[in-house]
Amino acid sequence: MSKQKTPKPTATELRLLQTLWTMQSATVKELHEAISHERPDWNYASVLRLMQVMHGKGLLVRDESQRSHVYRPAQQAESLRTNLLDDFIDRAFSGSGKALVLAALKDHVSEAERAEIRRLFDEHTP
Repeated sequence: MSKQKTPKPTATELRLLQTLWTMQSATVKELHEAISHERPDWNYASVLRLMQVMHGKGLLVRDESQRSHVYRPAQQAESLRTNLLDDFIDRAFSGSGKALVLAALKDHVSEAERAEIRRLFDEHTP
Protein backbone atom coordinates (compact mmCIF):
# COMPACT_ATOMS: atom_id res chain seq x y z
CA MET A 1 0.00 0.00 0.00
CA SER A 2 1.55 3.35 -1.03
CA LYS A 3 1.26 6.65 0.75
CA GLN A 4 -1.07 9.19 -0.80
CA LYS A 5 0.86 12.05 -2.41
CA THR A 6 0.08 15.25 -0.52
CA PRO A 7 0.89 18.67 -1.95
CA LYS A 8 3.73 20.43 -0.17
CA PRO A 9 3.34 24.16 0.44
CA THR A 10 6.21 26.59 0.02
CA ALA A 11 7.09 28.78 3.00
CA THR A 12 4.95 31.60 1.57
CA GLU A 13 2.02 29.25 0.94
CA LEU A 14 2.33 27.88 4.46
CA ARG A 15 2.14 31.44 5.84
CA LEU A 16 -1.12 32.01 3.97
CA LEU A 17 -2.46 28.67 5.15
CA GLN A 18 -1.69 29.57 8.78
CA THR A 19 -3.80 32.69 8.45
CA LEU A 20 -6.54 30.87 6.57
CA TRP A 21 -6.71 28.10 9.19
CA THR A 22 -7.61 30.71 11.81
CA MET A 23 -10.21 32.24 9.49
CA GLN A 24 -11.52 28.82 8.29
CA SER A 25 -12.52 30.30 4.91
CA ALA A 26 -12.06 33.62 3.15
CA THR A 27 -12.24 35.49 -0.11
CA VAL A 28 -9.01 36.80 -1.60
CA LYS A 29 -9.91 40.27 -0.35
CA GLU A 30 -10.54 39.04 3.21
CA LEU A 31 -7.29 37.07 3.31
CA HIS A 32 -5.34 39.97 1.82
CA GLU A 33 -6.73 42.32 4.49
CA ALA A 34 -5.93 39.83 7.25
CA ILE A 35 -2.33 39.34 6.18
CA SER A 36 -1.57 42.89 5.02
CA HIS A 37 -0.80 44.06 8.58
CA GLU A 38 1.99 41.54 8.80
CA ARG A 39 3.02 41.65 5.14
CA PRO A 40 2.26 45.10 3.67
CA ASP A 41 4.45 44.26 0.67
CA TRP A 42 1.92 41.63 -0.49
CA ASN A 43 -0.59 43.32 -2.78
CA TYR A 44 -4.03 41.99 -3.66
CA ALA A 45 -2.90 40.65 -7.06
CA SER A 46 -0.05 38.70 -5.44
CA VAL A 47 -2.37 37.10 -2.91
CA LEU A 48 -4.88 36.27 -5.67
CA ARG A 49 -2.23 34.62 -7.84
CA LEU A 50 -0.81 32.70 -4.90
CA MET A 51 -4.24 31.43 -3.91
CA GLN A 52 -4.93 30.35 -7.50
CA VAL A 53 -1.65 28.42 -7.56
CA MET A 54 -2.45 26.86 -4.18
CA HIS A 55 -5.88 25.82 -5.48
CA GLY A 56 -4.22 24.24 -8.51
CA LYS A 57 -1.82 22.33 -6.25
CA GLY A 58 -4.70 21.05 -4.13
CA LEU A 59 -3.80 23.06 -1.03
CA LEU A 60 -7.03 25.10 -1.18
CA VAL A 61 -10.62 24.28 -2.02
CA ARG A 62 -12.56 26.98 -3.85
CA ASP A 63 -16.31 27.60 -3.60
CA GLU A 64 -17.33 29.28 -6.85
CA SER A 65 -21.04 29.57 -6.01
CA GLN A 66 -20.73 33.22 -5.00
CA ARG A 67 -19.48 36.19 -7.01
CA SER A 68 -16.34 36.38 -4.89
CA HIS A 69 -14.84 32.91 -4.67
CA VAL A 70 -14.41 31.62 -1.14
CA TYR A 71 -11.31 29.56 -0.36
CA ARG A 72 -10.64 27.18 2.49
CA PRO A 73 -7.70 24.91 3.29
CA ALA A 74 -7.95 21.46 1.71
CA GLN A 75 -6.42 19.94 4.87
CA GLN A 76 -6.64 20.69 8.54
CA ALA A 77 -3.48 22.17 10.06
CA GLU A 78 -2.55 19.10 12.08
CA SER A 79 -2.98 16.79 9.11
CA LEU A 80 -0.72 18.88 6.89
CA ARG A 81 1.88 19.25 9.64
CA THR A 82 1.91 15.48 10.14
CA ASN A 83 2.38 14.90 6.41
CA LEU A 84 5.18 17.47 6.22
CA LEU A 85 6.88 15.99 9.27
CA ASP A 86 6.60 12.44 7.89
CA ASP A 87 8.16 13.60 4.62
CA PHE A 88 10.93 15.46 6.45
CA ILE A 89 11.74 12.44 8.63
CA ASP A 90 11.84 10.20 5.54
CA ARG A 91 14.12 12.55 3.59
CA ALA A 92 16.39 13.98 6.27
CA PHE A 93 16.56 11.14 8.80
CA SER A 94 16.10 8.01 6.63
CA GLY A 95 12.69 7.45 8.21
CA SER A 96 13.99 7.43 11.79
CA GLY A 97 11.87 9.38 14.25
CA LYS A 98 14.47 8.58 16.90
CA ALA A 99 17.19 10.32 14.85
CA LEU A 100 14.96 13.40 14.50
CA VAL A 101 14.30 13.56 18.24
CA LEU A 102 17.95 13.06 19.11
CA ALA A 103 19.01 15.80 16.69
CA ALA A 104 16.39 18.16 18.13
CA LEU A 105 17.37 17.37 21.70
CA LYS A 106 21.06 17.86 20.95
CA ASP A 107 20.93 21.37 19.53
CA HIS A 108 17.47 22.89 19.70
CA VAL A 109 16.07 22.37 23.19
CA SER A 110 16.75 24.48 26.26
CA GLU A 111 17.25 22.93 29.69
CA ALA A 112 13.75 24.07 30.73
CA GLU A 113 12.25 22.44 27.62
CA ARG A 114 14.29 19.29 28.30
CA ALA A 115 12.83 19.10 31.82
CA GLU A 116 9.33 19.53 30.47
CA ILE A 117 9.93 16.81 27.86
CA ARG A 118 11.15 14.46 30.62
CA ARG A 119 8.04 15.22 32.68
CA LEU A 120 5.73 14.60 29.72
CA PHE A 121 7.55 11.43 28.81
CA ASP A 122 7.30 10.15 32.39
CA GLU A 123 3.56 10.95 32.50
CA HIS A 124 2.88 9.01 29.29
CA THR A 125 5.14 6.03 29.90
CA PRO A 126 3.54 3.01 31.59
